[in-house]
Amino acid sequence: MTNVYKSIDRHVDGIVGGGDGRGIDAASVNDVTPVSAGAPTAVVIGTGFGGLAAAIRLSVKGYRVQMLEKLDAPGGRAYVHKQDGFTFDAGPTIITLPHLIGELFTLCGREMKDHVDLRLMSPFYRIRFDDGTHFDYSNNDEEMLAQIEQLSPEDVQGFKNLMVASERCFQLGFVELGMVPFETFGDVVKAMPNLIKMKAWQTIYGLVAKHIKHPKLRIVMSFHPLLIGGNPYSVTAVYALIHSLERRWGVHSAMGGTGAIVNALVNLLEERQVPIRYNAPVTRIRVADGRATGVELDSGEFIPADIVVSNGDAAWTYRHLVEPQHRKHWTDRRIAKGKYSSGLFVWYFGTDRRYEDVPHHMMVLGPRYKGLLQDIFKNHTLSKDFSLYLYRPTATDPSLAPPGCDSFYVLSVVPNLSSETDWPAVTAQYQDAIATALEESVLPNLRQHVVSSKVTTPQDFQDRLWSYKGAGFGLEPILVQSAWFRPHNRSEDVDGLFMVGASSQPGAGVPSVLMSAKMLEQVVPHVKSHA
Repeated sequence: MTNVYKSIDRHVDGIVGGGDGRGIDAASVNDVTPVSAGAPTAVVIGTGFGGLAAAIRLSVKGYRVQMLEKLDAPGGRAYVHKQDGFTFDAGPTIITLPHLIGELFTLCGREMKDHVDLRLMSPFYRIRFDDGTHFDYSNNDEEMLAQIEQLSPEDVQGFKNLMVASERCFQLGFVELGMVPFETFGDVVKAMPNLIKMKAWQTIYGLVAKHIKHPKLRIVMSFHPLLIGGNPYSVTAVYALIHSLERRWGVHSAMGGTGAIVNALVNLLEERQVPIRYNAPVTRIRVADGRATGVELDSGEFIPADIVVSNGDAAWTYRHLVEPQHRKHWTDRRIAKGKYSSGLFVWYFGTDRRYEDVPHHMMVLGPRYKGLLQDIFKNHTLSKDFSLYLYRPTATDPSLAPPGCDSFYVLSVVPNLSSETDWPAVTAQYQDAIATALEESVLPNLRQHVVSSKVTTPQDFQDRLWSYKGAGFGLEPILVQSAWFRPHNRSEDVDGLFMVGASSQPGAGVPSVLMSAKMLEQVVPHVKSHA
């Protein structure tokens, strides 16, 4: 498998860039277009990873950029909650393809290592099964094969074959198509040979099951789409490429939490004199003669711009910020008919003791897999059982909690608001059930040690983050809602309006969100020097 990696490494640099400048045209760093008073203006809505990356890239290209943020601090879904001496990352916690972050620093003449301290995780994740056994997932072939050999010797070769299939998806789906902004159906036609070679109509679970027989190993090798709001039984097999991404570049976490990366990007923008206005919700994108002319805030203030970039949820942006007469493609009816990603129930809590046996990233699985996913994605039913993602960043960085304490969040994938769950009524009960499950599995006597607590539900995603239906990641990444079928980076409806972030092309997850900002460079108008 190492030889396969080496054979395609030379194609990858142009996609992922790198903290050392790999994949970036040197001229684009040394000859950055100066930003002058006469330069075109760009308003970026939202300061999530996609918005921050877009603002940096647009600034480097010569735009005069202003950022507008609904919340009181940056990050969007990567917001940081601080209370009682604990630091809680609100959303993204898993960093893969760190080169994509590094490239933003390189573009600004900086080195990421001087501003962000990333640590490689080992293992990447611990998957704990309902019977108390566990599997440590990593990119160490020897350790992975030893665990597979112990659990199911007949699956050793199947795992090797699955990794070959993953590499095929990586080459065909990521290297060759990852940076393609699918703007026309012709782009889909051109991609069809690659899609056929990947058998993109298969689901990720179907691909895994083709090679792996043991039910536990099938879960280990197919759960990744859940981290971006997708059902492994529905999401295209193209997402098998995640195995290769993680095996190649590892899984990292930032010292200081994911919020430390957000703050470092904000500092880059400050150096480039890009202002960020907080507590400034955008309530309308003004359109004249089919073109975006600027944005209106909830205060009534109008901010003109040559281009508008939305890092907000794409469905919400179209449904609530762009008036219906300007939307022939993303009509209310089309938006309502979409199949949306899961909702998220997240309980942030701090303990007055440390749980040293719990790793940084852990999946605490319940008794069901397929049936639970059916309830979440198909039946839109809040089940009594659940599987959990437990995040303990203090395993790596104790500074995120007071001395002798731990900072946690536990995430339960739940239905989006299509379930019509009355979250204010059921939150306490659901939280209590999660506490019981954790006490009985990996956090003994948890309740008596919790000293700080906060909960986020799909209702909060809709009300606070303006996510349509409270979905955590926009449209579910099934085949017919990916690539050309997903909201385009250049709006299909409004000239001068652009989309970045999880709900646009190429999709959800920190790497894809950062790639959406890089793809933006291919579709925004070129800026001539005003020096």
